[in-house]
Amino acid sequence: MTVQDVRAFNRFYTGVIGALDYGRHLYAPYTLTETRVLYELAQAPHLDAADLRTGLDLDAGYLSRILNKFEDAGLIERGPSQSDPRRRRVRLTARGRETAALLDERARETVGALLDTVAPADRPRLAEAMRTIQDVLGASDTAGRARSGEVLLRDPGPGDLGWIVQRNAALYSAEYGWNAGYEALVARIVADFAQDHDPRLERVWIAEQDQRPVGCVMCVRDDAPGTARLRLLLVEPEARGHGVGDRLVRAVIDFARGAGYRDLVLWTNDVLGSARRLYQRHGFALVSEKPHHSFGKDLVGQDWRLRLPGAGE
Repeated sequence: MTVQDVRAFNRFYTGVIGALDYGRHLYAPYTLTETRVLYELAQAPHLDAADLRTGLDLDAGYLSRILNKFEDAGLIERGPSQSDPRRRRVRLTARGRETAALLDERARETVGALLDTVAPADRPRLAEAMRTIQDVLGASDTAGRARSGEVLLRDPGPGDLGWIVQRNAALYSAEYGWNAGYEALVARIVADFAQDHDPRLERVWIAEQDQRPVGCVMCVRDDAPGTARLRLLLVEPEARGHGVGDRLVRAVIDFARGAGYRDLVLWTNDVLGSARRLYQRHGFALVSEKPHHSFGKDLVGQDWRLRLPGAGE
């Protein structure tokens, strides 16, 4: 990405924002900055003027003029701060709350009209792109170090099983050149689970970070008695190196042991070096391997097994 790319996006997005306020009725009779001040005041019973200035990154004199205008119009009241008498507390009056609510309603209606022009199938992609921009540009602390959000392992919700199919297909195509045959395999595995599974013996985990999925894994019954199978382990590239894969594999092992399985098996391919090292760290042993041609590639399939001591005890 170049500076020109960012500037081109800024010009495009500024045009979109301008179109939202065509005719300048959205904020009238207030400026955009004045509307931002009203919005912030509407989110809390009261705010200190200093906190408001810092939060909105406004010049002290500019904010003072805005607050004077609001006070003259009967939108706000000011008084000594409860935490520090040297500071000034600001809160909306009843008229101020009505004004803020009107502006918020206008904004909701205008953005809703914009979204009406976006095809429903494109809205998740648009939302994901917006989250990505927020994550990337807001993901550094003052020292420039990336902040990694907490990763949560949870059960799948609506749409998550479809996400497993889509992300497996997209990632393995991008990273290994696998064709649609792999997507078909993943789709069958997921469909079989969705159609018929015993929650006491089978489970899916979604790794979630900052309210979006970044990984997954499945534990399902194998054909061999007393054996569970680990399937479809995936970690998004941006989440790798933070222990997400370890947590997913450990979740499967703990679940399988608690469900009474004696063995846990998996099938993978020799080109997946990081995954194989992860399985080895957790005690899996390679039991067999066999060349095959699948997903448009010549591969070497591998069967791995982990004995679960104490299972069922």
